[in-house]
Amino acid sequence: MSQQTPFSTWNNRFLPTDVEGFDSLAELALDLRWSWNHATDEVWRQLDPALWELTQNPWVVLQTVSRDKLQRALANPAFSKNVDDLLQTRHQEATAPAWFQQRYPQSPLKCVAYFSMEFMLSEALPIYSGGLGNVAGDQLKAASDLGVPVVAVGLLYQQGYFRQVIDKDGAQQALYPYNDPGQLPIAPLRHPNGEWLRLEIVLPGYSVWLRAWEVQVGSVKLYLLDSNDAANFPAHRGITSELYGGGPELRLKQEMLLGIGGWRLLDALGIQPEVCHLNEGHAAFAILERARTFMNETGQPFQVALAVTRSGNLFTTHTAVTAGFDRFAPALIEQYLGRYAQDKLGITVHDLLALGRQNPNDSSESFNMAYLAIRGSGAVNGVSRLHGQVSRRIFTPLFPHWPEDEVPIGHVTNGVHMPSWDSAPADDLWTGACGKERWLGTTENLGQDIRRVCDTTLWQFRTAASKSLVEYARQRLSQQLIVSDDTPEAINGAKHLFSPNALTLGFARRFATYKRPNLLLHDRDRLLRILTNPQHPVQLIIAGKAHPADQGGQALIQEWVRFIRQPEMRPHVIFLSDYDMLLTEHLVQGVDVWINTPRRPWEACGTSGMKVLVNGGINLSELDGWWAEAYNPEVGWALGDGQEHGEDPAWDAVEANALYDLLEQEVIPEFYTRNDSGIPTAWIKRMRESMAQLTPRFSATHSVREYIEQHYLPAATAYRDRTANNGEVGKQIVDWQHTLQDKWALLRFGEIKVVSDAQGHTFTVEVFFGSLDPKSVRVELYANGVNGGNRSRQEMKRGQPLTTGNGYIFNTQVSATRPATEYTVRIIPYCDGVAIPLEDTRILWQR
Repeated sequence: MSQQTPFSTWNNRFLPTDVEGFDSLAELALDLRWSWNHATDEVWRQLDPALWELTQNPWVVLQTVSRDKLQRALANPAFSKNVDDLLQTRHQEATAPAWFQQRYPQSPLKCVAYFSMEFMLSEALPIYSGGLGNVAGDQLKAASDLGVPVVAVGLLYQQGYFRQVIDKDGAQQALYPYNDPGQLPIAPLRHPNGEWLRLEIVLPGYSVWLRAWEVQVGSVKLYLLDSNDAANFPAHRGITSELYGGGPELRLKQEMLLGIGGWRLLDALGIQPEVCHLNEGHAAFAILERARTFMNETGQPFQVALAVTRSGNLFTTHTAVTAGFDRFAPALIEQYLGRYAQDKLGITVHDLLALGRQNPNDSSESFNMAYLAIRGSGAVNGVSRLHGQVSRRIFTPLFPHWPEDEVPIGHVTNGVHMPSWDSAPADDLWTGACGKERWLGTTENLGQDIRRVCDTTLWQFRTAASKSLVEYARQRLSQQLIVSDDTPEAINGAKHLFSPNALTLGFARRFATYKRPNLLLHDRDRLLRILTNPQHPVQLIIAGKAHPADQGGQALIQEWVRFIRQPEMRPHVIFLSDYDMLLTEHLVQGVDVWINTPRRPWEACGTSGMKVLVNGGINLSELDGWWAEAYNPEVGWALGDGQEHGEDPAWDAVEANALYDLLEQEVIPEFYTRNDSGIPTAWIKRMRESMAQLTPRFSATHSVREYIEQHYLPAATAYRDRTANNGEVGKQIVDWQHTLQDKWALLRFGEIKVVSDAQGHTFTVEVFFGSLDPKSVRVELYANGVNGGNRSRQEMKRGQPLTTGNGYIFNTQVSATRPATEYTVRIIPYCDGVAIPLEDTRILWQR
C-alpha cells in the first residue's frame, strides 16, 4: 500500500507508552489470537489475576494496571523473556507460509472480503448475538490458522446485543451495557499524519460520518464501522447503537452502512478483493457499491459492472424460513436509496427495486435483501446439506419453470473453530494423540489417531470435565442469585448443587418457538422421574436468551424458570442466565449429552452441538441441520423420523415421548453400565467414534477449506477473467442477455421423434430459432430424478439445418433403463462462463 494508506494505532495519552516493554504487551493484547491460543494467559494473570479472571480481556488488564506494577513486572527477567518469546513466536508465525500458501503458491486469490452483521470472537468484544456471529468469528479464526488472505467488515455497536437478567417472577429482563471502545481490544484506523479515518455516507438530507476501527484476529484483520462520531446529529450517532435493535428504518440504515460503507472503507484502504463473501443478506448493498466502484474505474454502465463484479460475489444464506429474510417497504428503499440509484448507479428506482423483488413490476412487493444477494452473486450456498435443499425450495420462485433441484443453491456445512471451544485438558488429549498442528491444514488422519486413546484415559478426561463444569455452574448460579436478590438459603444452596458423577444434560440456545426449548416439559411428571432416579441420577443445565421483541420465546423461558423453582426440582435442574460466549465454552466443555430439539427443517445448521465433539460430549438431536448429515448410530442419538411435520402439536407430543424413551432406555442405561474398573465401555465407544468421525468433519478448518476449493478460487478466477480489458466479457454477457430478451419468444419446437430399441432411445427434435443465434442456447434432453435418484440432463447435438425458420435437427441417445416417456426436451441459455440459471433464468420446455 501507498504511504497515504491508513494504518491502525492504539496510542493515546492515557497509556504508559513511555514504559519500556509496553509496546510489546500492547501488540499481544490487541491480537485476538489470545482468545484461542492461550499462550499469553499467564502474562495477563500475573499483571492482575482478579481482573483477568473477571474480564478475560488483556486490553482491559493492560489499561487498568498501574504504571508501577507494569514496570516491576517488565523488570522481572522471567516475565520480560516470556513476553519477548511470545512476540518472537507471533512474528515468526506471521511470516511463515501457512497451509494456504503451501497448497496454492500461485493462487489467483489475493484477498477475500468477508461481510457480516455480527462476529463472535471473544466475550471481550461483545458484537454478536448467536449462530450467525459464531460462524463468522470461527471462520475468521480458521482463515487465520490456514493463512487464507481474508479481511472482514462489520459494525461496532455501542451496546451490542442485550444482556439477560431473570427477575423474581422468572421473566427475562434485557440490559444494554455500553461498549466503551477504549476498553475493547480494537484500535482506531488513522492516517500516517494521525487523522482518524472517517467515511461520509450521504443519506436523505444529511450525511453520516463513520469512524473506522481495526481488530487483529491472528493474521486476519476485521474492520468495524460505527456512527458514534461527534460530527453526527445525536439521532444519527445511534444508528450503530444496537445489534438487531430498532425498526425497519434503523435496520436499513445499518445495512447501508455495512454494505456501502464497508466497501468504501476497503477502497479507502487500497484493498481490492477478488472475492466478496456475504455472510447472510444483511450486507447485500456491498454488491451495489462494488458495481459502482467498477463503474467509476472503467466508465461501464451498471448492468455491465454488475455482470463483471457478481462473478466475485458469494452469498451464504443462513435462513430456513421465508419470514427470516430482511424485507423493506418500497417507499423506504426509494427514500434512502433512490438518489443513490439514479446519481451513482445510473439506474431508475424501479430497476433497483427489481433486484430485490420476485416480480419486478409489482409495485406493492417489498424489497428482499436475500433476492438482491442472489441476483448480485456468482454463487449461493446454504449452511448444511438439508439447508441447501430447503433453500432451493424457498428460492424456487426466483427461477420460474426450473425444477427445484436445479435451483442454483449448493451447500457448505458449517464447522466450528475447535481451538476456541476445546478445554485445556481436551487440547492436551488431542495434542498427545494428533499433534499440535492438527487444525492447521488437512484433518483426514485425525480420526484414526484419536481412536488409539484408551478407555481409561478418555473416562478420566470426561470425569475431570464434569467436575470442572459442576464447579463453574455452582459459582455462576450463586452469583446469578445474588444479582436477583434471592434468599441467602438459595444462594448458599447453589454452591452445593449437582454432582460431578451424575449424567449431565445440556440444553442451551436462543429461545424461539421453532427450537421447541420446552419439549422436555411436555410430560413434567415423567421428566421429574427421570431426573430424580436415585440409582441413575440425571442433572440438566438450561441456558438461552429470547429476542426482546419475542414474547413467545420469553414465555418459554419463564415456563422453565418457574418449573425449576419448584422445591423438588431445584437440586436437579438449573437455568443459567445471560447465555454468552464464556458460558457456552464451559457448557460444551463439560456436558455429557447436548440436546437439540428444533422443528425440522427450521434449523439451518445448529453449530452448538458441534462444539461438544472435541470435548467428548455426545449429541442427542433432531434430524435437522448438521445432525441430519452427521448422525449414525455409532456417534449419538437421533430424534424424529427425518420428515417434516410443520407445527403439529400431536407430532410434538410424539417426539417428546420419543425423547423420554431415548433417555430412559438408551442414554441413561449406557452411561451407568460400568465394567469392573467403573468405566462405561459402551459410552466410551460412542464418545470415541463421535470424536473420531465428526470432530474433523465439522471443524471450521474443514468448512473454510471447502469454501476455498468450491467457491473462493473459482470466483477469483472468474472475476479476473471478467475484469480483463475493462470488463469486455461483462459487456458481451449483457449484449447476449439483451439479444435473448428480444428474440427468446421466437424460439419454438417442431416435430419430435423417438426411436427405441435394445440399444436405447434415440431422440430427434426440430428447433426453430427465428433470428436468434443457435450458439446462444443449449438444447437438452431432461428427465427428473426418481425416488431420490439423480436427474438426467444430456446435451443434444446439432445436426442438419432445416430449410425454413433458421431451424436445425438436434439428436441424442440415452439408455433404455428408463421409459422414453419420462424424457422431455428443453432449451436453456448458453454463454461460456455464465452460470445458468443463476445469471439468466429463461427456459423453454417441449410442450
